[in-house]
Amino acid sequence: MPRVLVAGKIHADGLAILRQAPGVVVDYVEEVSAESYRPFLPTADALLIRTQPLTAGHVEEAPNLRIVSRHGVGYDSVDVGALNSRHIPLAVVGDVNSRAVAEHAAMLMLSAARRTVLFDRKMRAGDWNYRNSLDATELDGGTLLLVGFGRIGKRLAQIAGALGMTVLAYDKFQDAAGIAAAGVIPVDNLMDGLRRADVVSLHVPKVGDKALIGAAELATMKPSAILVNTARGGLIDEAALVAALDEGRIAAAGLDVFEDEPPRADSPLLANERVVLSPHNAGLTEACARRMAVAAAQNILDFFKGTLDPALVVNGVERAETKIPAVGS
Repeated sequence: MPRVLVAGKIHADGLAILRQAPGVVVDYVEEVSAESYRPFLPTADALLIRTQPLTAGHVEEAPNLRIVSRHGVGYDSVDVGALNSRHIPLAVVGDVNSRAVAEHAAMLMLSAARRTVLFDRKMRAGDWNYRNSLDATELDGGTLLLVGFGRIGKRLAQIAGALGMTVLAYDKFQDAAGIAAAGVIPVDNLMDGLRRADVVSLHVPKVGDKALIGAAELATMKPSAILVNTARGGLIDEAALVAALDEGRIAAAGLDVFEDEPPRADSPLLANERVVLSPHNAGLTEACARRMAVAAAQNILDFFKGTLDPALVVNGVERAETKIPAVGS
């Protein structure tokens, strides 16, 4: 009888799929933290996990673990090597959140350009005449650089095109001809793209310890440029970003992800009126949360049935050895 540990609050429909499956026992921990789910690891045959870390130590504490299903598409916080050493597949949910994240990135672009939060605050404080500050810019006619041209980047390119923007894309793993076929201009050098862009939006995973956008990259951008990150915390050197904003070397930023989540209370980002912030919720619409929960739960059931789509397994492991009978057998 497989025992499934759900680590972090998920949509009720995803939970229902697991709880209603014959022969499945569910342990559900709503808190999104490693310490909260850790006591349940020794008995877990399967793990459905949100954004909290899954380290080699955690994997070692789960001797029965046979499948890990991520509630999303990123897996930076998972020790993939530890899973590989045990031949444990790591599954993601596929294309269920690209629309929501692309919309959110567009919202951050528009909010940063039109200074939505500041104008809202000024009006509520009675400063109607702040309207005459002209402290807002337009995206129409501007240039957007997409750093990463996967599903989210492609969707955001469509939105930006409808806004009248020229769209560039930098992606080391995408063919230039394929980018051009989507009506987007391929860029083969990140610095060149940063120099040309009015808005830069990040849509790549975090690789290694070095920030993708640091002081040198920020210095390359236009003083009027906007930087948006809905991808992963750590892609931007936050100290360098704050300095660039304070010194007027870039105009604004829109951030949904951070080096520390949640950011420390004394983070200068929280006090900077040139930054539009959201709490890593780009993919957390009600509809998207349901799609992610259902897909992540179904991946676990499909694994135990022997029908898990290999295209959703990101570490190339088809199936861990297990003596657990298939669900429903």
